[in-house]
Amino acid sequence: MKKCFLFSLIFLFILSANSYGFDIKGFQPLDPYGIFSTFSAESLTKGKAAISTGAELSVDPDFYRFVFKTAYGVTDNFEIGMTVPYVLGSDATDGFEDAAIGFKHRFFDEGKYGPSLAYVLSASVPSGRDQLSTDGRYSVGLIISKRVGPVNGHLNLFYAKPGNGSLEDEVSFLTGLDFAASHNFKLLAELQVKKSSFSDKIDSIEGRIGYRIKTTDYIYTTFGAGYDFKNRSPESRVLFTVTFIYPKETKKIKKIYEEE
Repeated sequence: MKKCFLFSLIFLFILSANSYGFDIKGFQPLDPYGIFSTFSAESLTKGKAAISTGAELSVDPDFYRFVFKTAYGVTDNFEIGMTVPYVLGSDATDGFEDAAIGFKHRFFDEGKYGPSLAYVLSASVPSGRDQLSTDGRYSVGLIISKRVGPVNGHLNLFYAKPGNGSLEDEVSFLTGLDFAASHNFKLLAELQVKKSSFSDKIDSIEGRIGYRIKTTDYIYTTFGAGYDFKNRSPESRVLFTVTFIYPKETKKIKKIYEEE
């Protein structure tokens, strides 16, 4: 499995020349329950909440995207969340993209041989900016996750219907791996194949690699870089995210009593 993970990293590095042009962000996973855009079937446990702030720097064309995400664990297998992206420095315009609200439900837990299964339903609210919006949209996705030793793998299939009837339906396939290199450090790799709402065929094949650090018991820091194998517009992107989970974990102290 380690060899498979290393091969994936080398494969992405060799093929990576460059990242897809401006795309609508949509509903996104929160760390550590995903890779970059690939969802994990895992979710926040009941009563836990997460807040995430992140930034993307896209190169050629150059623009910044700032992303605010939040989620709450309603039960141990049901999570609701929201994603709000803001674009700055784009040649088209600056402003908010469509804000997405959705939920993830894990309906089958991982067994000894079988994977865990979950689905995602989400809806986006139009931002009012034509260049950054599809006039809202509805999305449904299937998530498959499986852990093998230190490697956790995920497959996602998503379908989205834009609110603007003149646009195409969006279809996305994502696959990702996280490799536990140490207790608080994970290597990440992701591949996303997408037919966007602005095309009638596949127009983005993007690979991303990076790492995630569990900075404290409740803070996760993720850094990565993305490259597009197809359109190369923009040529590359850099991603950075910090996620806070509350309430933070409390370590249980085991007391040992000696019999006299």
